[in-house]
Amino acid sequence: MTAMTPGSNIPLTAARVAVDVAAPVRLDVSGLLLGANGKVRSDDDFIFYNQPAGPGVTYRSGGGAAPDAILVDTGALPAGIERIVVTASPDAAGQTFQGIEPTATIRNADDGSVIATFTPPQLATETALVVVEIYLRNGAWKARAVGQGYANGLAGIATDFGVSVDDEPAAAPAPAPVAAAPVAPPVPPAPPAAPVDPRVAASVPPAPAAAPAAGPVSTGKINLDKGRVSLQKNQTVSLVKGGRPLLSQVKMGLGWEPAYRGKDIDLDASVIAYGPQRNHLDSCYFGKLSILNGSIKHSGDNLTGEGAGDDEVITVDLGRLPADATGLVFTVNSFSGQKFTEVAKAYCRLLDAATGEELVRFDLTTAEPQTGVMMAKLIKQFSGEWEMTAMGEFVKSRTVRGMVKPAAQAL
Repeated sequence: MTAMTPGSNIPLTAARVAVDVAAPVRLDVSGLLLGANGKVRSDDDFIFYNQPAGPGVTYRSGGGAAPDAILVDTGALPAGIERIVVTASPDAAGQTFQGIEPTATIRNADDGSVIATFTPPQLATETALVVVEIYLRNGAWKARAVGQGYANGLAGIATDFGVSVDDEPAAAPAPAPVAAAPVAPPVPPAPPAAPVDPRVAASVPPAPAAAPAAGPVSTGKINLDKGRVSLQKNQTVSLVKGGRPLLSQVKMGLGWEPAYRGKDIDLDASVIAYGPQRNHLDSCYFGKLSILNGSIKHSGDNLTGEGAGDDEVITVDLGRLPADATGLVFTVNSFSGQKFTEVAKAYCRLLDAATGEELVRFDLTTAEPQTGVMMAKLIKQFSGEWEMTAMGEFVKSRTVRGMVKPAAQAL
């Protein structure tokens, strides 16, 4: 038996495998059949409790006494299917994986023997998880530990992989609610849609209470196709443009101004690089201007914060980063001890290094009397593209060294 870590892979020793996911709470387990483009062919390729069978893939309920499982018969998969993604989410609506350690077990489906296990580390606000994938590589089937979390539930996973999800939560139009109301209303004259897991639709956060006539909330991942993206705290953008992952040089510009005129503010911008197990690889800051063989470089220290434009710039060559560099956290610290309540207009922005085009911007709109803040993080997805998430999380630390542990926990 192999104990897998995030990103690791093993060859399958059986043609028929079962992947069950266990946790201290009841989990819903699903499977998606994906082609070479990383998408389902149709909603029929989404296998879950309400649609339990597809070509070569079957959902098996544990009945509450045992964990749910996805069974994969690699010999029965249709031509063109190259990957089976196994997902999990807590059965209780709105519950996150905070304090819950799910464990996936890959077994030989014929004799029940354990091939490998995987427990994703450091889960927090995720409400759904891509746990493992069974994939075809050079004619042989393998298994990979993934552990990618989603904060918008199964709907986020389903949408990412091309499943049609009705984002509007079901609601009763009359005083008497209908408990068994269908999730997706019929859309004439289209053919009937595949059944949709009610918990998928329920995992989509409802629109703010204001305009009842507002359209459904989109759960599709934001990308760069429509130009510059302005993020709010905890929002994420996929660094994909025109269907292609952004793998060129980018610049992370960080800026700030003194909150009180005439009072200089000396802040230090840094980036901390991590491996797939949240292991610290290196830190780039004013005292170490180049790391990871020059794929990350720092512009140098700004001692005052005065003047327009970026105060410090960190350049990242996404295409040259080592393969084990999968997470980057951008931080700002006050070595002199000044608190962020004395700072105004703090922001970070991601630019195309070649053109200078601003791609993503995050303005810090709140402040706490702390000496450090995690501004943003870049996470490499198992599919190859990078995602940027706005953070704005304050930490008591005057140096980047003190940010290494909290930043790892925030990945």
